[in-house]
Amino acid sequence: METVVWISGATQGLGLGFARNAPYTNARIISLSRRSHPDFETVHFDLTDPFSWDAVSEHFESVLRDFQGKRAIFIQNAYSPGPSGITGEVPTNLYRASLSANFVGPLAVGEAFIRAVRPGYEAGLVMLSSHGVLNAFEGYAAYSSAKAGIEQWVRTVHAERQWRNQGPWVVGVRPGFIDTATTRAEALGDPNQVRIVPQLKRGIEVKEALDIDTAARAIWEALPPPKGEPILTFGDQPSGS
Repeated sequence: METVVWISGATQGLGLGFARNAPYTNARIISLSRRSHPDFETVHFDLTDPFSWDAVSEHFESVLRDFQGKRAIFIQNAYSPGPSGITGEVPTNLYRASLSANFVGPLAVGEAFIRAVRPGYEAGLVMLSSHGVLNAFEGYAAYSSAKAGIEQWVRTVHAERQWRNQGPWVVGVRPGFIDTATTRAEALGDPNQVRIVPQLKRGIEVKEALDIDTAARAIWEALPPPKGEPILTFGDQPSGS
């Protein structure tokens, strides 16, 4: 097996797009998800369950310990839909759970992949971010701050890899406005809690959002990233946001 690719959240949305558009012949695609994938090997992973983070870490190690292929890539795409809403109005326990799942969880598994990688093959880590790091979207404070933290982690780890002059390459990706089940659910939310709900709804109705396959192929084509580029940006937010 020349290529092994782990994709978290590969059962739906952009993660599914990544899985079915991977540009490597006969790649071993491994879905890290809460549900078994009908088409790909699955390892249980739940951002809200730290025990599953350990299981993923152990899987990285077991596969890469004696890996003889050409490349190993991990795409940390999974996101735990939390309660969107105005800070101070969302229930505290749900707010804290969202921060842990969408900030601590991705960094924990990202670190585990880096630790498991060995010399001798191409290795890459892709951490999904969001255009939300550039804008103050009312109602998305927890989500946007988690993504901003992930991007700063990516920049720092990217610099560390260059300082050490060794892999894996590390990149953050802002994928743009994608038509997913999560996006559609957000578009049905309360506009008094999330200000851009009308823009999300309109963007889906007029087909501004990219489909998951088109978005995934564009991102795959940009990998590995140009040297010195820790963040790649694709697409836009819905118009009016």
